[in-house]
Amino acid sequence: MGWGRHFRPSEKDFERVVRLALPVTGVQLGLMSMGLVDTLMVGRVSAPDLAAVALGNLFFFTVGVFGVGVLLSLDPVIAQAVGAGDREAAARGVQRGLILAVALAVMTSLALLTANVVFRVAQQPEDVIPIAVGYALASIPGTTPFFMFVVLRQSLQAMGRIAPILWTAFAANLLNFGLNWILIWGNLGAPRMGALGSAWGTSIARWFLALALLAAAWPLLRPLLRPRRVGVGRLRPLVQMLSLGVPIGFQFQLEWGAFAAIGLLMGLLGTEEMAGHQIALNLVAFAFMIPLGIGAAASVRVGQEVGREDAGAARRAAGAALMLGLVFMLGTALLFLGFPTVFGRAFTDDAGVIRVVALLLPIAGVFQVSDGLQAIAAGVLRGVGDTAAPMWANILGFWVLGLPLSLLLGFGLGLGPRGLWWGLAVGLSVVAFLLLLRVRARLAQTLGRVQID
Repeated sequence: MGWGRHFRPSEKDFERVVRLALPVTGVQLGLMSMGLVDTLMVGRVSAPDLAAVALGNLFFFTVGVFGVGVLLSLDPVIAQAVGAGDREAAARGVQRGLILAVALAVMTSLALLTANVVFRVAQQPEDVIPIAVGYALASIPGTTPFFMFVVLRQSLQAMGRIAPILWTAFAANLLNFGLNWILIWGNLGAPRMGALGSAWGTSIARWFLALALLAAAWPLLRPLLRPRRVGVGRLRPLVQMLSLGVPIGFQFQLEWGAFAAIGLLMGLLGTEEMAGHQIALNLVAFAFMIPLGIGAAASVRVGQEVGREDAGAARRAAGAALMLGLVFMLGTALLFLGFPTVFGRAFTDDAGVIRVVALLLPIAGVFQVSDGLQAIAAGVLRGVGDTAAPMWANILGFWVLGLPLSLLLGFGLGLGPRGLWWGLAVGLSVVAFLLLLRVRARLAQTLGRVQID
């Protein structure tokens, strides 16, 4: 089956994807903006503080992104159950997701305790390590609510009920800004904590996210959370959910790990390079929230159609999502290619850091399209329960090809920061190509529901 009429969406298919993608994207942008605000506010303190936020945040998500991926196993489980009208299967999925969230939070917290050893083995700048270690440790109290929020968010998204998540994310941003103003700068009698203050503010905001979303969406969540379903703690169905989620976790870990590796390599080049990389990465990640949101919407729409046993509608939903993502990422690519210095000056006054940002953003403009397409294709595959293919594509694209090329260009050929990012660009392009091929092949097959006993 090619990309012809079978994937050609109608106006109604576009409308359905957009109706879900817009609020989901709003949520993604709201969550991402918390990190952007942290970077903007800490960037006015000092270059070491900014680099420490980059390193500490990088470490938090490096050890935590696997858990986020595992919990995305809820996408096919709940979306397909919703499409099939199977409310009990949806409830069991949510409750099992919360059990997994607590276990994953414990694992992540233990990993964060190793921050000092990891940073020193990675030979990060001496003036950055103590601040970054403090940032990582202050993030530990926020790990449990962070994973619980992911479960609640994915469950509501799979039901197509996004408004409570959107409003909660908006309120959390206001809280995070206020806490940053107090803790980073030492206002209202608080000590001036710099980067460490942003970490504590983020942990508090994560508790707010989980509790506020539970309260705001309680009428929707109560039938899924109460009463406790018989057998939700049984090992077999939990292992079945893990068999879906672990490949997603590894996919996220591999992709994030590739960016984390580039961040660590930037640290070897110097503090300015690390700080500039952090600013450019924040901008790229902010833009990436749009296709990530479209990918999440695609996962839900495709999953619901699989539950309804309508393979044609699933294919058209996939086509609509991919076309929407392509158009948006072409737009952001033009912005990054045309105005890199303007973006850098918005974050810092440090001329050396701005120079690095101006070097990196045009490269980001080149790989924006591939990055968006691979995220949406992975979402489509997640909707049908195909979670292993994206993992293997990431292994080949990033770790077999992309990172070795980054090392060759950045250090072997002396291209520095630009060389490291060009390797990433090649890796992303390979991943996108492989996943698009897999989407075409997988949706040509018979589509059936994911079965959790």
